[in-house]
Amino acid sequence: MSSFKTIDQLDVNGKRVLVRADLNVPMQNGKVSDTTRIDRSLPTIKDLMGKGATVIVLSHFGRPKGKAVADMSLRPIAAALGEALGTNVAFAANCIGAEAEAAVSAAQPGSVILLENLRFHAGEESNDPDMAAALAALGDVYVNDAFSCAHRAHASTEAITRLLPSAAGRLMQAELNALEGALEKPEHPVAAIVGGAKVSTKMAVLGHLMEKVDLLVIGGGMANTFLYAGGMDVGASLCEKDMVGDARAIQDAAAAKGCEIILPVDAVIAREFAANAPSETVGLDGVSSDAMILDAGPATIALINDKLATCKTLVWNGPMGAFELTPFDAATNAVAREAARLTKAGSLLSVAGGGDTVAALANAGVVDDFSYVSTAGGAFLEWLEGRELPGVAALKVAAS
Repeated sequence: MSSFKTIDQLDVNGKRVLVRADLNVPMQNGKVSDTTRIDRSLPTIKDLMGKGATVIVLSHFGRPKGKAVADMSLRPIAAALGEALGTNVAFAANCIGAEAEAAVSAAQPGSVILLENLRFHAGEESNDPDMAAALAALGDVYVNDAFSCAHRAHASTEAITRLLPSAAGRLMQAELNALEGALEKPEHPVAAIVGGAKVSTKMAVLGHLMEKVDLLVIGGGMANTFLYAGGMDVGASLCEKDMVGDARAIQDAAAAKGCEIILPVDAVIAREFAANAPSETVGLDGVSSDAMILDAGPATIALINDKLATCKTLVWNGPMGAFELTPFDAATNAVAREAARLTKAGSLLSVAGGGDTVAALANAGVVDDFSYVSTAGGAFLEWLEGRELPGVAALKVAAS
């Protein structure tokens, strides 16, 4: 039994349901250029429509800082949402007050309304109870389907749950179930792959993960700092020399916890940071002073893939190398494809997310082959750090 309610536990027939979605989508020339977030909101909206609810969608867009900003209006997104749903989506030019009330009162069961940008009001980001009350007045029931916004205590994610019966939408439900399966109640052995440029941005992630996992693979630029801490010459590679003490402390703490750390055992080096730059594979003692480590080598790939074959659960955050530049995407691609193969074979639960991770997995062509890929950047990272997410905590309190 989940610690939060879902749509299945709500009676929504004939009710007005406020759905907090994340429709903060990329726009170009006034049109939506990537519909991923819209597409992921559809199961919840369609489910509620089918149950006879009036669906009132709430979202933010950009950072208008509490003021109405014309080019941060959600109006163009109403058309894109309607196109994705195959129905007309009404738009209200405000998310609270008379305009919102008029749009909601005119709506019929089974229809959808999108309200204007929540962040046009300062009360949204300050978690103002009056803002929450004004939103709650528009509905009978509240559904949070925006895990990507759950790390912020805002009026539309936290305060509102104290005013209306509240539940998780389908996307939120899938995300929380995936995360629970990956770290809270995982099947062991559990592996984590943590990559990216800098150790300094991932200290909290590494600290939390080594308490939870059996195997910690460190890749990308941050691996160079660990290699340097071990006495290796990393040449002209990205390396945070001031983090050497921290890197050694992580290794010592992991050893004490029985968590095995895997670092690269070979490297792909180049002398310029550019696509198709002349490169070579070398052992760790072969990095010349003018060379940069831009990817892990084939021996490292083989080592990681052999280890993954023994694991039941994988959490992935960050690329193994400079994946945005060919051929320095080879390690990320190879390990991602092996994780995808193991997932499809039914032997591995794989959960990935945060920042460049989705782009890296898309580059490898495996986004749809992992058990779950989270598009929630900041929220996913804070979850990896072991922090309580206010939007999730509020749903759990509402269910208790």
